[in-house]
Amino acid sequence: MPGSPSSSWPVFRERLKQSFKGADPRVCIAFWLFGLINNVLYVIILTAALDLVGPNIPKGVVLLADVIPSFLLKLLAPYFIHAVPYPVRILIFVALSVAGMLLIALTPSYLEGGTISTKMAGVILASLSSGGGELSFVGLVHYYGPFSLAAWGSGTGGAGLIGAGAYALATTSFGLSVKATILASAGLPVFMLVSFFLILPLEPLWSHAEYKQIHSGESDTDDVGGAESEQRQGLLAESASLGEGYAPYDKQVSAWTKFEQNLIRARALFFPFMLPLLLVYIAEYTINQGVSPTLLFPLQQTPFKHFRAFYPTYNAIYQAGVFISRSSTPFLRIHNLYLPSFLQVLNLVVLTVHALYDFIPSVYIVFAIIFWEGLLGGLVYVNTFAEIRDTVPKEEREFSLSATTVSDSGGICIAGFISMAFEVWLCNWQVRHGRDYCKKL
Repeated sequence: MPGSPSSSWPVFRERLKQSFKGADPRVCIAFWLFGLINNVLYVIILTAALDLVGPNIPKGVVLLADVIPSFLLKLLAPYFIHAVPYPVRILIFVALSVAGMLLIALTPSYLEGGTISTKMAGVILASLSSGGGELSFVGLVHYYGPFSLAAWGSGTGGAGLIGAGAYALATTSFGLSVKATILASAGLPVFMLVSFFLILPLEPLWSHAEYKQIHSGESDTDDVGGAESEQRQGLLAESASLGEGYAPYDKQVSAWTKFEQNLIRARALFFPFMLPLLLVYIAEYTINQGVSPTLLFPLQQTPFKHFRAFYPTYNAIYQAGVFISRSSTPFLRIHNLYLPSFLQVLNLVVLTVHALYDFIPSVYIVFAIIFWEGLLGGLVYVNTFAEIRDTVPKEEREFSLSATTVSDSGGICIAGFISMAFEVWLCNWQVRHGRDYCKKL
């Protein structure tokens, strides 16, 4: 019978087989681990926000410390980071993340008289590592094909699920201390070294480096100069045919001219790719950090024993949705990036109205909305980079992939400032109307 589950399964199985045809398992494993390790510490920090600063300080403080350094690095680094070899970058990122997590774990908590500023310094170090890692690994997929992008997206989704879920289980179900949980996570970056130096086949990267060296050396000759001129003209024509205004990157110019070229290249990315990614991150992180701490119910109506359990549980459910959608590109592609972004804004409106007027009757309905929020956010993220791979000229892809990563951090920065005021306002509103759950642990 057409359309029945029995007839749909062979079609799905064949699509699955075709999606992974020709994929190198080493590349898939390496990039999945890159996505997992690069993002898992970021997720753990956000999930632990309530435990790091306490109930009286907006969780947006942790969000901003976790994202502003990453945002600034993503904003500036695409214009110079190509001068730093990938192996050196990996070593730097691992050192920063380990140092940051150790600083967070070993600083006494606010209950023990520790200073929040010291913990935030550790968060900043981890943020620099995460931001630099994201723009580097997303740029690196240029050399390893579409399977690497799918694996990276799935790994980042897995980081959210594993990071938020493990933290919630460790501190809520297993009774481990916050210090012990974060200290254990400081060893995770070692897996990034294993992934890059032992699992990932480095031949495509070395081959590209050798090609650039030979190409650069030959460009001094008149014959090759003519060939380069033709190549640049061809790139101009190809860019013009796309109608996106991509400017070819000419290495035989001054540093300032290169910077101007890169600004033109980045400007062409804004409306088709950067803006929808920016919108979805503003909406979802305002929900996560500004609204969800106030989405509380009487404990007897929930599966929880303490009010502090709501926040990490919401994060874990959100990350489950992110993991599923970020793993979906081999089977599902979304070309209209604005539709899920606008749906995410609608989620923000619905949950904000509930925080004000308490009209959703069950916490399980909120769970479903938070899960849907994660699905939408992950879809926009991974499909944005898939669209860049499909539509941007090959010569522009590495820069375009790296430069577009600034949108998620930019959206999170904006959401961080919004959520700091938003959480306080929503909590005070609830207290004035007889619901003081947000003031309890």
